[in-house]
Amino acid sequence: MNNDELKKKIGDEAFHITQEKGTEAPFSGKYVHTKDAGKYACVVCGTQLFVSDTKFDSGTGWPSFDSAIPGKVRRLIDTSHGMTREEVTCATCGAHLGHVFSDGPKDTTGERFCINSACLAFDPEKDSKA
Repeated sequence: MNNDELKKKIGDEAFHITQEKGTEAPFSGKYVHTKDAGKYACVVCGTQLFVSDTKFDSGTGWPSFDSAIPGKVRRLIDTSHGMTREEVTCATCGAHLGHVFSDGPKDTTGERFCINSACLAFDPEKDSKA
């Protein structure tokens, strides 16, 4: 799929974020306050990345998860914008998703996967234990 086809499929904002490493404005994403049970998938390729059981309210303005589905995301060192961070990408298609930080819930993993809503497609599940 070429860039024009991908833009048409996922939209300009999702394209900018997933393909050009952009970021949506805080508190603007559609999944910031979602509490429904289900799974979150990559908007580009459909790979399931996160389950709702790992989502928490970090107060940062982006959907936050304390872990990803094993093997579904890749971590890369990002030295852009004058800082060193750990970038998170889809392990299947390489789409930029956001970053992971070490200030997550200490009673779980201690990590906070800070993910752009525009990168995700939510699949709600009835009676999900995800």
